Amino acid sequence: MRSIWTGSIGFGLVTIPIKLYSAVEDSRLDLDMLDKKDHSNIRFMRVNATTGKEVPWENIVKGYDYNGKYVVLDDEDFKQASPEKTKRIEIFQFAKEEEIDSIYFEAPYYAEPDKNAAKPYRLLKEVLEKTGTCGVGSFVLRNKEGLVLIKPYDDILVINRIRYQQEIRDHKAVKMPAGSAPKPAEVKMAMELIKHMTAKFDISEYKDTYTDDLMKIIKAKAKGVKPKASPLRVVHKQGTDLMEQLKASLGSGSGTGRKKKAS
Repeated sequence: MRSIWTGSIGFGLVTIPIKLYSAVEDSRLDLDMLDKKDHSNIRFMRVNATTGKEVPWENIVKGYDYNGKYVVLDDEDFKQASPEKTKRIEIFQFAKEEEIDSIYFEAPYYAEPDKNAAKPYRLLKEVLEKTGTCGVGSFVLRNKEGLVLIKPYDDILVINRIRYQQEIRDHKAVKMPAGSAPKPAEVKMAMELIKHMTAKFDISEYKDTYTDDLMKIIKAKAKGVKPKASPLRVVHKQGTDLMEQLKASLGSGSGTGRKKKAS
């Protein structure tokens, strides 16, 4: 793995030099856009919407539509607004992880200590484990300042970017249709269904098979073999009798002993 950031964690007066590595990778295939006629690559052009002519990079500026009129920004404007560049993740408080809703979580990174920083690194990890807390701090990555959560993960520390409150949309914009409340008997039956389907969560049981299946199709087509069409799964129209649906779910053993196929 190649590190994406080098700096340190500030823990009071303790400094822990670290490197950050992305903890995730995209499992999707990198597909190119081609012309259907001759399979030539598609090239995108920067075109002036008024003249239709291509515009060279040196003539392109950035602007913001402010009340119907563009305000053009230059490099100096961006410098003034940019956060102070620092190579330090400063922990400014500690909190319980359950106090931070999962809607704020964004991107995780593995933190690797410098060879001379193993002791303070392990110290921070151990006290986080013993206190059941996470470190909350901030750092600058690619000229953008963000909040982070520092927590133990197996034998290392994971640094997870978290969103600001202002980045979360107001959920009140989601409209709930008017309708009657579920009956006590329906609630009881639903609780039985959940109890029936409850098991210890094991992430290793859930596999994203879409990329593997797509690669099989690519290899088959490369050999001139036409892949077999997958049977269409018929989804029946949802009924209106909630109690009957719950009873049928319990009777069919729905959700038990099944592996998830993600796409």
